[in-house]
Amino acid sequence: MTDILVNFSTDRGLYDADAFEQTLSGTDPFLKVFKDTLKKGQEELDHRFREGVDIRTLIYGRAWMLDQLLRRAWAQYQWPEGDRIALVAVGGYGRGELHPHSDIDLLILLKDEDPEQFRDSIEGFLTFLWDISLDVGSSVRTIEHCFEEARKDITVATNLIESRTLVGEDSLRADMYDRVTANSAWSSVEFYKAKVEEQKKRHHRTNDTEYNLEPNIKDSAGGLRDIQTVGWVAKRHFGATYVRDLVDHGFLTESELVALDKGELYLWSVRYALHMLTGRCENRLLFDHQRTLAEFFGYEDNDGARAVEQFMSKYYRIAMSLAEFNDMLLQHFEEAILDTEDNQEVRPLNNRFQIRANHIEVAEDDVFEKNPFAMMEMFVLLAQNPELEGVRASTMRLLRVNRHLIDDEFRNDIRNTSLFMELMRSPEGVTTELKRMNRYGILGRYLPEFGLIVGQMQHDLFHIYTVDAHTLKVITNMRRFRHQDQAEKFPIANQIVRRIPKVALLYIAGLYHDIAKGRGGDHSELGAVDAREFCKRHHLGKWDTHLVGWLVENHLLMSITAQRKDISDPEVIYDFSLKVRDSIHLDYLFALTVADICATNNTLWNNWRASLMRQLYNHTKRVLRRGLENPYNKEDRIEQVQVEAQNMLKHRGISDYSAECQWATLADDYFLREEAQDIAWHTEAILNHSDREMPLVLVKETSTRIYEGATQIFIFMRDHEGLFAASAAALDQLNLSIQDARIITNNDGFSYNTFIVLDENNQPIGDNPEYILRIKNTLVDELDDPADYKAIVQRRMPRQLKLFAMPTQVILSTDPERHVTAMEVTTSDRPGLLARIGQVLLECQIHLNNAKIVNVGERVEDVFFITDSEGHPITDPALAERLQTRIIEELDKQMESALY
Repeated sequence: MTDILVNFSTDRGLYDADAFEQTLSGTDPFLKVFKDTLKKGQEELDHRFREGVDIRTLIYGRAWMLDQLLRRAWAQYQWPEGDRIALVAVGGYGRGELHPHSDIDLLILLKDEDPEQFRDSIEGFLTFLWDISLDVGSSVRTIEHCFEEARKDITVATNLIESRTLVGEDSLRADMYDRVTANSAWSSVEFYKAKVEEQKKRHHRTNDTEYNLEPNIKDSAGGLRDIQTVGWVAKRHFGATYVRDLVDHGFLTESELVALDKGELYLWSVRYALHMLTGRCENRLLFDHQRTLAEFFGYEDNDGARAVEQFMSKYYRIAMSLAEFNDMLLQHFEEAILDTEDNQEVRPLNNRFQIRANHIEVAEDDVFEKNPFAMMEMFVLLAQNPELEGVRASTMRLLRVNRHLIDDEFRNDIRNTSLFMELMRSPEGVTTELKRMNRYGILGRYLPEFGLIVGQMQHDLFHIYTVDAHTLKVITNMRRFRHQDQAEKFPIANQIVRRIPKVALLYIAGLYHDIAKGRGGDHSELGAVDAREFCKRHHLGKWDTHLVGWLVENHLLMSITAQRKDISDPEVIYDFSLKVRDSIHLDYLFALTVADICATNNTLWNNWRASLMRQLYNHTKRVLRRGLENPYNKEDRIEQVQVEAQNMLKHRGISDYSAECQWATLADDYFLREEAQDIAWHTEAILNHSDREMPLVLVKETSTRIYEGATQIFIFMRDHEGLFAASAAALDQLNLSIQDARIITNNDGFSYNTFIVLDENNQPIGDNPEYILRIKNTLVDELDDPADYKAIVQRRMPRQLKLFAMPTQVILSTDPERHVTAMEVTTSDRPGLLARIGQVLLECQIHLNNAKIVNVGERVEDVFFITDSEGHPITDPALAERLQTRIIEELDKQMESALY
């Protein structure tokens, strides 16, 4: 810096001392001469900028020019001689860096004098600077006062560290510097921690990303402050005058220094242009400024992208690179400043990685070179080991050096595809590691289609992030939906992410929903193609692949329907239901849509949108429950779940042939409603069950995510009229409350019935062998003789449910495709409810084909798919009326008896 400043001494284009003094002695007012000189000098700098002169000479040149004018202005006033007072440049000006409208920070430094004795001169000097239109930030302090203020405020301490003497004895500034950098002000450790915390807060204010669509070139992640933070810590701890000194300390390589220097100079150029074109100290790249700057720097629209998109894409990529350097260097500093012998213990993770000071590092420097898959493995290990706080700096550098090894062979390596899916399925750390992969330049290399959207801007009124940043925020929102503290704001999404069978498929859909933006054409359709290719390359099943592709292709469907159509119109709901077709697709689509809206703009999700989405979801859910449900690609889903179950059964010694023979009599509905692990569980037990005339009862903790923390009871036996009612009553006698029921009968007349239950304390049965044995014995005793089914034992309703009594509603509708009648029962929840409904069905000689049990707080909305005694839908009006009347009478009578 000093060398460059000295070189300006002969630059008469910026400031000609002789001409200046001659003008001062003329007739022009003193103030005008200063203002004219400032204006002329800045015009010269701007001219040079437009001519493409090295930006460093302009930034340093303006600082040099101001040095000369401030010294001359200072000389107008009376000051004491010797080392009693000095004019000191601090902050950015102290570094010798000034953009056209940067603040000029000055310290009038006193040794130990009372500033009151210099009041007139100080006030006159500062007033003069304001009069010549300089944006001055000033303070008047003694050395001791500097120490006290620095100790209280890290920003003041940082400002004073970067200081140059303009007028007076430099020994005074040197004494101040020694005082404010002493451990009694801020120790090296305290200073480092404070600057890191300051950076975190600054990033948080700018949404924790370098990818805001209107970034702050100074304060956003990857901005100039990130570079300066590195410099401040280096200066305080290592005594480094320039960032280039970090090469000598072993923290930077020469090539990294070049890249860092180029990035900083680029940001300087953009900031200089922004100041020059706006005429003020503007550091925000607002949309209007972006277009102006794109034109200024010579970008032109082409078929691939608009000029502004090309300009901002370059900005984002450089900001991303600088943010990566910031991560690496601050991690280096942390290791040098904070690490002690106590935390240097090395613990191996595996043959390739180890833990040091709670950070992951490679075991050998050639790990990535010899085993490229370790680059993917590292992020999986970080997700699987939450105690890890990050990556050691040396490993970050090795990752940068070796990431060119991520090629087509790497992308198709089964180890890497398996590792990536392992990350997507990880219970913790998914978004943290995806963001880290993106920051370190790995994600865009592994998924080239994602690399195309890195830094891809979206010029509209709603999006505030680039496409890649928005995408990662979508997945972040999906992950947040899991947490209980989100249940109040996102009640439906919170329930959905807890029950959908494969939540990783939701994350993949989120990763790909906007992947094709900026290519031209329909980004939903193009993105669906990419998503399906991803699924195939990562060996997902046919149905999983279909679901992800469908979600990407239709990710705007629910938002458009909710916000642009009349969702009070039954036809709109019916048409939407036909497109969704089943509750699984509806659940996934709802979660994706809400996550997408919330990631677009922090203000978009409001009570109005939440209400629209909730209404559309609930209306559609009801339509699907009543029988419209017709799953997409059900053949693929059936094939996939059967293959998964067969793979499990092979490990238990059961052949594919044996399983297929057992499954031959089952309808599609069984494989659509059961999970693979449960099918394998059922199949193994049934094949080993020799007495088909006796009930088979299985009990275990549920494997279904929606009822995680409940118990499932499976009953296999020959079907009889009233079996459902008897089963429900028997479970009621055991003080078990039914949360869900799946009623399925095969072609040979055997029932495959599953009940999801909780005990009377709303807890799963758990590891209680005696209780489980009692459950099995009771069910077998109750169900082995159909003649006993009418002996239903009723229980009183608990008093605490009385307050939630509501009249029972029964709605019958015919499903022409399934040739059954859907009976929807809405009533208050209570023990024995299903047993009483089953009793009425038995009394009316109604056969139960299937059931969907839905608890909504203290209310149930159960749907039963039924036929008459001949197996036909209920078309007899008298039978339909009798059935409705009896169920209402039976359930409301129970409520009345409890109330009185």
